[in-house]
Amino acid sequence: MAQPKKKTSNAKRDQRRATWRRKVAVQAEKALALGKSILSGNNTGFYYPQVTEEEETEE
Repeated sequence: MAQPKKKTSNAKRDQRRATWRRKVAVQAEKALALGKSILSGNNTGFYYPQVTEEEETEE
């Protein structure tokens, strides 16, 4: 017969959440840096379609 599992300790739970939050913070920092570089025009490794003046007049 199956037995109930033991309760996870608060320390273990907090450790897992801290790991998740650290990963999220790193990704958010990278996204913010990428956004800033795109706005400033200093981006080198990220390509995206830019609307030219000719395309704007056609629409």
